[in-house]
Amino acid sequence: MIGLKKIRKQKKLNQQKVAYDLHISRECLSYYENGKREPSLDLLLEMSKYFNVSINYLITGEEFPKI
Repeated sequence: MIGLKKIRKQKKLNQQKVAYDLHISRECLSYYENGKREPSLDLLLEMSKYFNVSINYLITGEEFPKI
């Protein structure tokens, strides 16, 4: 989940704020950011909407190329 940590830092949000907004624990968010756990598809969709980025970006840190 390379992009998750990247986008959170770009938006200058701390883990506690994001975790609170997504209704998960800060520890859980940390595990996702560090690759110790993988979020469910539903949570990935929520994160995607929250940060206004694609799921691909959350996972890889890169958007799909524009054609």
